[in-house]
Amino acid sequence: MLRTIKARYKNGLIEPLEEIKISEGSEITITISEPPNEDGLDRSFGGWKGLIDADEFLKNVYADRLISTRPEVKL
Repeated sequence: MLRTIKARYKNGLIEPLEEIKISEGSEITITISEPPNEDGLDRSFGGWKGLIDADEFLKNVYADRLISTRPEVKL
């Protein structure tokens, strides 16, 4: 059976925050997923600012999509 529960790590022990029904002495496998670090995301905002000219980039994208700029298909 596979279940995901919330738990708290404190003083070297993992304490379930929900009731788990398993037999005493059962071996289980624990996968630990740490909560995302929101500070890292906040620090990354604006990281690309000034590296490219967005207007020029869009102009190039639209120009590349024109049919006349595509190579001729030879069958």
